[in-house]
Order: sequence, then C-alpha cells, then structure tokens
Amino acid sequence: MTKNRHQTPQSAYIHIPFCEHRCAYCNFTLIANRQDLVPAFLEAIDRELQTLGQAMPIQTLFLGGGTPTYLSESELNQLFDSLDRWLPRQPHHETSVEANPNDISPAKLQLLTNRQVNRLSLGIQSFDNTKLRALDRSHTSDQCFASVQLTREWLDNVAVDLIFAAPGETQSTWQRDLETAVKLGVQHLSTYGLTFERGTRFWSDLQKQRIHRSEEDAELSMYRAAIATLTSAGFEHYEVSNFAMPGHRCRHNEVYWQGKTYFAFGPGAARFVDGQRETNHRSTTTYLKRMQQGSSPTAESETLADEDYARERLVFGLRRLEGIQFEDFHRDTGYSLESIGGAALRRYLQSGWLEISQDTIRLTRQGLFISDALWPDLLVAENANECAT
Repeated sequence: MTKNRHQTPQSAYIHIPFCEHRCAYCNFTLIANRQDLVPAFLEAIDRELQTLGQAMPIQTLFLGGGTPTYLSESELNQLFDSLDRWLPRQPHHETSVEANPNDISPAKLQLLTNRQVNRLSLGIQSFDNTKLRALDRSHTSDQCFASVQLTREWLDNVAVDLIFAAPGETQSTWQRDLETAVKLGVQHLSTYGLTFERGTRFWSDLQKQRIHRSEEDAELSMYRAAIATLTSAGFEHYEVSNFAMPGHRCRHNEVYWQGKTYFAFGPGAARFVDGQRETNHRSTTTYLKRMQQGSSPTAESETLADEDYARERLVFGLRRLEGIQFEDFHRDTGYSLESIGGAALRRYLQSGWLEISQDTIRLTRQGLFISDALWPDLLVAENANECAT
C-alpha cells in the first residue's frame, strides 16, 4: 500500500534558471541575462545537495530550466562535479539535459557526453522562421537544423519540443514542422499547444487583442495531425503530449506519471520525498540568498494525504495511453479506482471518453482529444461504490 510514495527516490531534477532571453509565452522559473549570478548559483546548488547528508545513487537525472546549456563548459563541469559527488548515477541510467539550439557546439556536446549525459532535449519549438519570430524565440531555423544534426552525431537519444497553434500558424506550417522532425531522425517528440499564462507578455497582448488564440477546431486538427504523422512514422504515442521511438521514452518523466518519489534542487524545484511535497522559492535571488544564509530554500511544504495522492496517481496514470491497471492502482495507493474515481469515472465511461479492457482503464481516442477537460473532476471526484464496466 502506497509503496511508491515512501520509497527512496531513484530520480533527481536540477533546475537551472538562466536564459539568454525570456520568450513572450514563458512563465517558467528563470532569470534572463544574469551571467553574474552563475557562480553563486553553482555554490548554492552544491550546498543544497549537501543537505542529502550522503551520496544517493540515482537512475534518472534531468537538468531543466531555464536553459542548462546557458552555462559555459567550465561551469557545467563544476555542476557535474557536485552532482557526481552527491547523486552518483547507477548503471543504465538516463541523464537528460535541456538545451537551446543556439547553445549547441561540438565542445559543449563533448563535455556533456564526457559527463555521462545520454539524452538531449532541444527546445526547437518550430523549424519555420516566421513561426519562431511569432513565438519570440531567439534562434533561427538554420540553428534548429544544425543543432539536431550535430547532436545526432554525438548522441543516439535526441528529443525535440514543438509548439503548435502559435499566433497566425497554419495547418501546413505545423505539418512541415512534424515532417521535418521525422526526417531529421529524432527519437522523441513532445508537442504542446500554445498556452497563454497570466503574467507573460503573450497574456497581456491577448487581453489587449494584439494577438489572438487559434480556433479550438484548428488546434484540435493540429493535434490530430501530430498523432497521425508521428505514429505512421513509427513513434509510440505513450503520453498525451509525448511520442517516442521504441525504447526511447523519457524514463525521468515516467517517474512523475507513475507517482514515484524524486529529489529536486534549484530555484522553483519541486520534490516528492516520503510522502512530502516541497517546492523551493521561485525567485532565483531569494533562493541564492537563503542558501548563502544557510537557511532552507523551501517556500511551500505539504504532506500529501493518501487520498490526494491516489487522485493525482489516477490523473497522471490516465495521461499515459497505456492507462492504469486496477490491481496496480490498488497496490500503489491502497485505494480502488472505484472509490477514488466515483461518479466522474462512470460518467466518462458512459460518454465514451474512457474504456475498460483486460482490467485496465484508459483514454479512448475521443477522450484523448478532450483530456484536459477531464482532469479537474477526477481530482475532486465524488466517491462511489463501484465503477461501471
């Protein structure tokens, strides 16, 4: 019962908050053009890692941001020295690093591979210059092509992020992005519809009607095109937004989706250890100040109740297209799907958005297209005695 949430973490996330430029749609924890803060950040990360008290061997390590490759080769080496000391990687590990196309060079790739990085995730977003400008990206189409081609010379696990439904984007532009990624031979693709987050420049522009959202039907058509194009090219559609060639799923993200525990370090980083969820201060300067003072970087902390954990496990599990096995869910949470999903699950089954097959509940194709609308009800679902089958 609830064994996942009390296991010693085998995964760690490191948040690198630095970026050359904050894109107009981005609400992530980052700080732009503050190279002067990098030395203090590297010291702070090392201090936070020391709170582990002892080396903790891990199976997956993910460096995200921000832009980890904003750091120079010597700065990355210093970071990995700290990581190797406190988070030694076990055999057959997965070590992922997010990167911007304009940061990729042979020297940086050599350093990363020397430091056991075996998966690079490139924030391409589009291969089209007009769309890149519309998204306020700082790189060009040529840099996108060059970064993928160069990275593939060094690594056999290359991931790419693409955004669809950008302002003014057409179906044909999106189709070209998909086909280009396939032709370049990447092993993993994440596709995201553009969102307008409060506090971003895009949010402000939307309120002032300087830009407009894509029509819902157009956005759905682009998502359908991603599924059709990528699955026909041999990719497994294994999570709502993620596609992988066989054997190249993101093992680190699977940790989140399966409700397992994980360490996390850096500004805004959220960890889940022994049933406790903690989130560090989002402000990079506040994080640095706290670490310099020897105080905790934690801004929020909660003990996740068993039932809340089960509800989150249900939602994240249904995002995986394989779905959730009834027996596994009960073993991992101590609850039955029926007692947690209740009326919402029954309603979605009757509506054809979910299906049950061989003791597994999963999204149908129809449910996949509206999945974001299903999760809120499941997180507060009314309890019921049994689930319709």
